[in-house]
Amino acid sequence: MTRLLSTCTACLFTSFVASASVLAADAGVERFEPMEVFDLEYASDPQIAPDGENIVYVRNFMDIMEDRRRANLWIVAAGGSGHRPLTTGNHGHTSPRWSPDGARLLFVSDAGDSPQIFVRWMDTGQTAKLTALNEAPSGMAWSPDGEWIAFAMQVPKDSAPLVERPSKPEGAEWAKPPKLIDDLVYRADGEGYLEDGFQHIFVLPAEGGTPRQLTSGDKDHNGDIDWSPNGETLYVSANRHDDWQYDPLNTEIYAIDLESGAIQALTERRGPDLNPVVAPDGQRIAYLGFDDRQQGYQVTQLYLMNRDGSDSRAIAAQLDRDVQNPRWDARGRGLYIQYDDEGTTRIGYVTLDGEVQTLAANVGGTSIDRPYSSGSYSVAGDRLAYTLTDPTHPADVATSTRRNPDPERLTSLNDDLLAHKTLGAVEEVRFASSHDDLPLEGWIVKPPGFDAQKKYPLILEIHGGPFANYGPRFAVEPQLYAADGYVVLYMNPRGSTSYGGKFGNLIHHNYPGEDYDDLMSGVDAVLARGYVDADELFVTGGSGGGVLTSWIIGKTDRFNAAVVAKPVINWYSFVLTADLYNFFYKYWFAGFPWDHPEEYLRRSPISLVGNVETPTMILTGESDYRTPISESEQYYQALKLRKIDTVLVRLPGAGHGIANRPSQLMAKVRYILAWFDKHRPD
Repeated sequence: MTRLLSTCTACLFTSFVASASVLAADAGVERFEPMEVFDLEYASDPQIAPDGENIVYVRNFMDIMEDRRRANLWIVAAGGSGHRPLTTGNHGHTSPRWSPDGARLLFVSDAGDSPQIFVRWMDTGQTAKLTALNEAPSGMAWSPDGEWIAFAMQVPKDSAPLVERPSKPEGAEWAKPPKLIDDLVYRADGEGYLEDGFQHIFVLPAEGGTPRQLTSGDKDHNGDIDWSPNGETLYVSANRHDDWQYDPLNTEIYAIDLESGAIQALTERRGPDLNPVVAPDGQRIAYLGFDDRQQGYQVTQLYLMNRDGSDSRAIAAQLDRDVQNPRWDARGRGLYIQYDDEGTTRIGYVTLDGEVQTLAANVGGTSIDRPYSSGSYSVAGDRLAYTLTDPTHPADVATSTRRNPDPERLTSLNDDLLAHKTLGAVEEVRFASSHDDLPLEGWIVKPPGFDAQKKYPLILEIHGGPFANYGPRFAVEPQLYAADGYVVLYMNPRGSTSYGGKFGNLIHHNYPGEDYDDLMSGVDAVLARGYVDADELFVTGGSGGGVLTSWIIGKTDRFNAAVVAKPVINWYSFVLTADLYNFFYKYWFAGFPWDHPEEYLRRSPISLVGNVETPTMILTGESDYRTPISESEQYYQALKLRKIDTVLVRLPGAGHGIANRPSQLMAKVRYILAWFDKHRPD
């Protein structure tokens, strides 16, 4: 069996290399190649200095020898000069945070045995390690006077073992001891099986020393941390309710008195309250959240309350978009926010009366595999620093002001790689769903050297989530598909975010449903343009896109081949094996699977497996705990029993973020293209 699989793999890879080489020669253009994934760089977490003069950002790159993403800190002036590194080496230097006076810079480095907090004096370049922590810190925040640093960190839980292990003889080699699990949530995708412990809040002298733990108990305290202007109170988000494991979204905003350690809840509604940010005068607190109605999708709104928790109200509710990253302006007259709107990530400004002004667009570019929303910003005075993207490049650092919102791009991290390449041109397409004429949006990626008089094969690439969005952003996967000669269609069917609450909840307790009609309408809209061969159609998608891919081939045989990546095939088994099982059963379904077996089966692609005739590849990470590989194995075995042309590709060590390591991203694309190339008509 091993020999057979190795032989098949070689055939698939040979097929891909041959077809790509022929395309490149025929077109006479230089295309983006899979191995060049290792050459990509992108900016993230740009932090502007308090005086607005300089921006420090995380410069991400690929370590080809270790097959890992790495990161260093770079600085650039707001005018674009002085672009240079602050840290170097094949390490992870992340989370830069300026001191209030701009004289020092905090960051986290994993250059030693474990991630630690460091500080750099910006005038001399001297750097000191402030901590000797056993766990990774997160959420760092300077006190207003620059004397203290607040952060969150995992604290191990002390518990007596149920069984004492007897002493083994000296030199004996016994099996590893059993692990007893009694927590509701005991594993997480990307982390594996969790160590017993909880996230707690600490404060640390800015000159280093011993961190002081402020919170305790069997509750997690994480997310963003903010200080009161007088430095006497911390504001955090946490779920300290007794049933926190069974009601995971029900967080509150808490005030922690640093002197006494007293913790006071400032909110009390059922639903998430998170991301507190304190006004410059300390009298008001802005935060995010929503009233939990246990819907699959619920719009995150911006709220404002007094510092004691009174007079809470939503502002800018008419925006009908998920608000992220609230930041007060310097005078406390409004807030900057980030939000997605029709597949584009924007930065806006909200007055206290709820009026919204758009300040920047095309934020993102840190999700380099597929064109998902991403990115971040910071603000000093009226100057913004943010990650800028478009279909031609991943995230670069850009700046603008409220008075002059036109972006000034400060970096061009991939010009050395991409400037001489011909990328696939990205074009927006709008059409109506055949189900109900719902207006829909998508994007077409055309092969380099595109000729509208020719006929091309088409790949329909479907996003996951399902509550997420694609947009006109650089992404490796569609560009590599286009470089291999395919027209690529990706789109935002009903249920996608960035189109409002009603649009998102059209799939509430109805997924997959009319998404099928939306996706087929998109394919038909591209076919109507005349340059796609109707006899060469292919479909793929990951996670929620894997659900829809398997659903599609259970309803139609119009596609020559399919690649189902990290799917859910059986909702009943998924709800009882996924890492977030305490969430899925009551937000995505009406209740427990044993109480609603018909609903779970009706919405499961396994119910349609008897209809499938399409050659199908199933591709999943072996360490995926979000959509466990057992889902893929069910589908593979069902298709094999039906003698359908199918293969199962397992990626060792990969979690749900199947393309997190550069070689895995490259391998995913190559397997998909090899499978499609194999099933193109002769």
